[in-house]
Amino acid sequence: MTRFIFLAFITMLFVFNSNKLHAWGMTGHRVIGEVASKHISDKTAEALKELLGHETLAEVSNWMDDIKSDHAYDSLKPWHYTTIPDGMTYDETTPNPEGDVIQGITFLVKALKKGDLSKDLERDYVKLLVHLVGDIHQPLHVGNGKDKGGNTVKVEWFWESSNLHRVWDSGMIDSKQYSYTELAKIVNHPSEEEVETLQSTSVVDWAHEAMTFRDGIYDIPDNGKINYEYRYKHWDTMKSQLMKGGVRLAGLLNEIYG
Repeated sequence: MTRFIFLAFITMLFVFNSNKLHAWGMTGHRVIGEVASKHISDKTAEALKELLGHETLAEVSNWMDDIKSDHAYDSLKPWHYTTIPDGMTYDETTPNPEGDVIQGITFLVKALKKGDLSKDLERDYVKLLVHLVGDIHQPLHVGNGKDKGGNTVKVEWFWESSNLHRVWDSGMIDSKQYSYTELAKIVNHPSEEEVETLQSTSVVDWAHEAMTFRDGIYDIPDNGKINYEYRYKHWDTMKSQLMKGGVRLAGLLNEIYG
């Protein structure tokens, strides 16, 4: 019954959207979950242990992608991204009536803070939140409205056919061949002041921040061939976004449970 109520409610809010937009690769989402686990309070950790059992934040981080195979969740697809054209702010756009990543995170945080959910529904909401905070830190999940977040921008990534969105989802991360725990250790070095600053910003701020990377992301040669040089230019941005996603996710979870 709880699952039925959850699905019915989501369906009322968001209609099926056919845009095919993927999220961070599995490693990227796990890194963000792992980083977050290092910045949550003891009280938050205890609450999450009670809720998730033996599942870690890294482990549940890809659940929202896994359920894409279940058509009962099709209405959640628009939650993975938002569109803010160049030169505009989010407030100047017309929000997608089917929902977007900003609306999704805002809804989940509000619902979790209210605290009147069944345990099953609360668990699902936490899993969704972990994933969506990851998504909004993948810069191309804040699309320009022209190319489906880079999905239609065809490139040759290390001599194999790909697209710009996939390069940022998983191509650059996977090409480094780190495990998610190795990469989490590499990126997770914010100062206390940086953590405080990052956690004081809003979800809309995160989206606007992602937009600042667009010029560099789309700076590719006419022949679309990108490899070592492109990765070198953007690796620091990639690491920074993974760290920020984890720190900010921890901030939200601490607000809810800490």
